Amino acid sequence: MRIRKYFGTDGIRGRVGQLPITPDFILKLGWSVGKVLLRNDLRQIIIGKDTRISGYMLESSLGAGLSAAGLSTALTGPIPTPAIAYLTRACRASAGIVISASHNFFNDNGIKFFSNEGNKFSDEVELAIEDEIEKSFTCADPTTLGQTRYIRDATRRYIEFCKGTFPSYLTLKTLKIVVDCANGATYHIAPHVLRDLGATVIAIGVQPDGMNINKNCGSTDLRLLQSRVVEENADVGLAYDGDGDRIIMVDHLGHKVDGDQILYLIARDGLNRKELKGGVVGTIMSNMGLEIALKELGIPFARSSVGDRYILEMLREKGWRLGAENSGHVILLDKTTTGDGIIASLQVLAVMLNNNSTLYDLCSGIKLFPQKVINVCCNGNQNPLESIQVQELKYQAELKLQGRGRVLLRKSGTEPLIRIMVEGDNFDQVTILAQHIAHVIKTII
Repeated sequence: MRIRKYFGTDGIRGRVGQLPITPDFILKLGWSVGKVLLRNDLRQIIIGKDTRISGYMLESSLGAGLSAAGLSTALTGPIPTPAIAYLTRACRASAGIVISASHNFFNDNGIKFFSNEGNKFSDEVELAIEDEIEKSFTCADPTTLGQTRYIRDATRRYIEFCKGTFPSYLTLKTLKIVVDCANGATYHIAPHVLRDLGATVIAIGVQPDGMNINKNCGSTDLRLLQSRVVEENADVGLAYDGDGDRIIMVDHLGHKVDGDQILYLIARDGLNRKELKGGVVGTIMSNMGLEIALKELGIPFARSSVGDRYILEMLREKGWRLGAENSGHVILLDKTTTGDGIIASLQVLAVMLNNNSTLYDLCSGIKLFPQKVINVCCNGNQNPLESIQVQELKYQAELKLQGRGRVLLRKSGTEPLIRIMVEGDNFDQVTILAQHIAHVIKTII
């Protein structure tokens, strides 16, 4: 497969004002997407965005490019990424586009794409779009230019869809829930879903100003949520990321419950109910404790590359329905087509109610290995991981772990970072090893 120039593991992403996240490039991107879709006579596009201030600028540029190619757009305003996947299917649109940089801060933004089936664009389609970007811009005849409209009830439709995935025989009226919406795309949706289902809700991270998305809140910073859960004597805390496709939870004692634990809880419940089809898919970042816990239950487990698109590919190959990343992307193919933070959290709440148990007790069946992750900035095309020095360092670290852990080094597909992960049965040891590797990589850079 040819190396992609602009697309990463989840669309196109970068710093606003720097290529490729500039108005002129996004205009050309919209036109290029339109040219590729027109090959199959696909002309209707739904566009959503999160709460970043730059979303308005990019929405205008993207829509202009699509219109110049001859495609019409329907705008939803701020709405979670998985909502666009759903609406694209429900509205019989040709494709869905989301303007978001997910868990990144406001000064980044990006573009994500969904097919008319609610799945991420294939590698082949992304490469075709990149080919069009290199061509000269031309404008369609004025008689065939695309038009723009607004989907006025997009939020309501998605709220009802989420509620429909929760068992009809259950209610949340016995639960007190603190929900952190990261000042992002779920701010006006998740609290309504939970309240409509009966929960007592304390909502934080629900005052977006265009620049506070993911800032000291949400799934990447649980400190505020953890303190509020304990302070409010709540049953559980829910933390979404800026575009709502990730969920990290907090139990009543303030302990973090990550994507690996969520995957385990849902898989075990499915097994007990004889509803689990096959096994589950994690990634190379999934904790060894998850693999061991699933093995004890007799549940098959497979690892994909990092990124929800690769989890989806493996699920389809195996005919399974359940997968997740430890970062909180949880995919439930019996509910929807992509990772959805709200829907995943509802399934865990259902497990709590069905078992009349706390989240803390439910997590007792999985023991996560200590894991240290360090991110090192690495701009440009430089890849220190190809260094013989780093490869030898990784080998020596794995020898020290003596088969009771592992070392994973990789370039992020969404940020200019090298991710260093060391996992083992001794936290002090994995921390020292990770810090040493990070120091060497910084020196090389």
